[in-house]
Amino acid sequence: MAANMSLKKNEMPSQDPNVRNKNFLEVALGYTEEQALDEAARCLNCKKPLCVEGCPVNVQIPAFIAKIREQDYEGAYQCIHETSSLPAVCGRVCPQETQCEQRCVRGKKGDPVGIGRLERFVADWHNSHTCEVPPRPASNGHKVAIIGSGPAGLTCAGDLARLGYDVTVFEALHVAGGVLVYGIPEFRLPKSIVQKEVDGLKDMGVKFEMNMVVGRVVSIDELMEEYGFEAVFVGSGAGLPMFMHIPGENLCGVYSANEFLTRINLMKAYREGSDTPLMDLRGKTVAVVGGGNVAMDAARCSKRLGAEVYVVYRRGMEELPARKEEVEHAIEEGVIFKTLHNPVSIQGNENGYVSGMTCIQMELGEPDASGRRRPVEIKGSEFELPVDCVIMALGTSPNPLIKNTTPGLEVNRKGGIVVNEDGLTSHPGVYAGGDAVTGAATVILAMGAGKLGAKSIHESLSAK
Repeated sequence: MAANMSLKKNEMPSQDPNVRNKNFLEVALGYTEEQALDEAARCLNCKKPLCVEGCPVNVQIPAFIAKIREQDYEGAYQCIHETSSLPAVCGRVCPQETQCEQRCVRGKKGDPVGIGRLERFVADWHNSHTCEVPPRPASNGHKVAIIGSGPAGLTCAGDLARLGYDVTVFEALHVAGGVLVYGIPEFRLPKSIVQKEVDGLKDMGVKFEMNMVVGRVVSIDELMEEYGFEAVFVGSGAGLPMFMHIPGENLCGVYSANEFLTRINLMKAYREGSDTPLMDLRGKTVAVVGGGNVAMDAARCSKRLGAEVYVVYRRGMEELPARKEEVEHAIEEGVIFKTLHNPVSIQGNENGYVSGMTCIQMELGEPDASGRRRPVEIKGSEFELPVDCVIMALGTSPNPLIKNTTPGLEVNRKGGIVVNEDGLTSHPGVYAGGDAVTGAATVILAMGAGKLGAKSIHESLSAK
């Protein structure tokens, strides 16, 4: 196949914005075979592939793209799957633009190769064409527990299962997938995709224990001392929401983004007759406070539920931490951005429901410790924003339950579990990774931590 020297990557087909903002079907429709072959031809197959260095799980990117060019799509999938347990997930939600694609040499004079879009194409091809169950690895006689079935836990479980470990995943919710099922909306990541990945792990022999809140039902020490697990990997995520601590945050109609998205994504609370209904947002006005990917998800879900939606963010559009693609999708769908604004209080009516929010205008001052310019209030610029619902998307921190029920487990001042370079905690035999360590971060970074945990556990137990 001839090289494609076009400076532009193939556009991703997607639903029309005025159609998709009324449904929860997937927005991005995926490359056709013709588009995938055309995009794969843009890869230069560099001798020193910097894109691989930019991938937290070291997917062999030029190798899998070369397989696409040969039209060996199953071979391309197997190439990805050697280092990534969740190709169909990563192809959809990974921030490739700041990782592998940022390092692509084609990006120096035009668009980088659409690595994420090609990964999704390959994973979707595999899922629709392959139903063969691979043989289970031979048992090595060692038993490992995984706490949490998010991307860190699933990755660690998959890597250990391939090495013959008897792996049990303990999940607090009734469905496996962690943040992939409760945090990311259906229109970005269909839950059937996550279930397919979980089913693949079950086929490899991984066991899942649902509704198991470790720290309440059973402790880590009990898992090791009474149930015979030789090592434990904690991938319990960061599910404790943060608030601003401003007047009115306890009013009805104020949600954490964590609760709001969990109700929508996991419990389908917007459906008629739901056991855990959300307030009816049709014809209402919603303010989402924050500027990350979670804020975009909450805003776009609110739009689909019939609301007029504002994103209120204290810095400017250029400083939004959300993926550029997510911001563009939100704007296309009719979300209104009120940047350089910050809430100072929330008002309620006589029934205790939100009736408005007082905001203050901001300006950017000197850079803070993170290097971003610090937002500063403009005195006397307060104004009223009439809203019926406020969603706080300000980030999350690790739930303290594991820390409080595991003697000797060291955590930092933000509640993250402290680990060494091998992912080992201060508790013998207990490893940790992902958001439980770092606080809220990306799916692919959590997967990288899961891989490290599996590698370290294997090195430790195989030496016994």
